[in-house]
Amino acid sequence: MSLFRLDTSIRTEGSVSREVTDTLEKAYLEQHPGGTVIRRDLGTQPLPADLWATATFAGYTPEDQRSEAQKTAVATAKELVDELLRADSIVVGAPLYNFGVSQHLKTWIDVVITDPRFAAGVENPLAGRPVAIVVARGGGYGAGTPREGWDHGIGWLSRIFADVWGGAVTVVEAELTLADTVEAMAALRPLAAEVREKAHQQAAATGKEFAQSAA
Repeated sequence: MSLFRLDTSIRTEGSVSREVTDTLEKAYLEQHPGGTVIRRDLGTQPLPADLWATATFAGYTPEDQRSEAQKTAVATAKELVDELLRADSIVVGAPLYNFGVSQHLKTWIDVVITDPRFAAGVENPLAGRPVAIVVARGGGYGAGTPREGWDHGIGWLSRIFADVWGGAVTVVEAELTLADTVEAMAALRPLAAEVREKAHQQAAATGKEFAQSAA
């Protein structure tokens, strides 16, 4: 029994995506106290920005002609995929930055795709595996708000994890996370607290479901 947890927030203190993902992990382990959590934190240990390009070009280079940097990049991609495939369930903390995904998360996905097991043409490498995407947004992006449709992260992540990789995706959303610190959003604080509580409740239920599905 194992859960792969990927954190991508650049914040270690006050990160809502980490907070909600903690709730999911706790619920998972409560169902299976002996379960294993495989962790990778891209916020504190980001992948090198040039790793994807190096791994990509290594794929076009005969193995015996690869540079040391290319060999390292290929080995790192293998390590990332090994972690992913070793887990029964997956949770990804994905705060919204500049209306899209974290640079660290984008790099991780790009590098994973360089591994032959996740390369273009490989169908459903996650094959129905449960995946939770925990989203944290500083503002409001719901229907009818001025920024409806400005979240370009969730659609893309769902496309990758569900449509390309074949995972069974659940999205857990918390927004208005800046209300507590931005005075102009003070009137939204009660709503923000309500939204956050619902995100925790959904995360707990999802963690429990993940543990049960892997039993």
